[in-house]
Amino acid sequence: MRIGAPGAEKPVVRVDDAHYVDVSDLTSDFDETFFAAGGTALLADAVAARVAAGVLSAFAGERIGAPIARPHQILCIGLNYSDHAAETGQAIPTEPILFTKSPNTLIGPNDDVRIPRGATKPDWEVELGIVIGKRTRYLDRVADAADAIAGYLVVNDVSERAFQFERGGQWAKGKSAETFNPAGPWLVTPDEIADVVDLGMWLDVNGERRQTGSTKTMIFDPFFIVHHLSQFMVLEPGDLINTGTPPGVGMGFTPPIWLRPGDVMELGIDGLGRQRQHVLGPR
Repeated sequence: MRIGAPGAEKPVVRVDDAHYVDVSDLTSDFDETFFAAGGTALLADAVAARVAAGVLSAFAGERIGAPIARPHQILCIGLNYSDHAAETGQAIPTEPILFTKSPNTLIGPNDDVRIPRGATKPDWEVELGIVIGKRTRYLDRVADAADAIAGYLVVNDVSERAFQFERGGQWAKGKSAETFNPAGPWLVTPDEIADVVDLGMWLDVNGERRQTGSTKTMIFDPFFIVHHLSQFMVLEPGDLINTGTPPGVGMGFTPPIWLRPGDVMELGIDGLGRQRQHVLGPR
């Protein structure tokens, strides 16, 4: 995890809901340098020793930042759930649909989400995020992707559908407004997850359930995605990949339901924690 004021977060390791281990003396941040050095594995012994010695800190209401520093890139996979493709009336992709999201969209899991100027169709998307653990290019086999993954986290791929579909069909326009990528609360290493393609997912707006799904309906699983992307680009340590959303997004309703200032989004994925964001109007 990273806790503290925006721009001044410190790296910690969560022990339980009440306690954490401060590791800011071992690494300055959970960033490209940390992941490239195999940081998650290197921390394990030090953290275990501190837990055994009772060297713990208690959470005291600190702000939770995104669990990684701003990445080199945020890559996103569209229409990656068979039931979500069905609700949008679009064909199931034959290979991953790729778009990018500005890295400065990354915020903490409970930070406010701000609707951009001119927006008319803001929407929500609970997603599984992948963090890349080492420089990755031209993987030979899908199975090799497991070694390239540092961990998983909850993300909300907030979207503005009018910008996305009605402004030249360029998805990045509808995905890259400030605050449009809440992430966290924590990064979970793969050894903590029994089956990454069998995780329940959910999202509520104003206390009403909108999305209910599971990673089991993914068309392309995390390992396929990482292998596939490595054939087209170099993935850097600390890069974030948003892997698509299950059904229940606002544009899938009849009539569509769009976010408005004052709304509250709550969302989560089994074992990866939960988020809560207030929606604000334009600056």
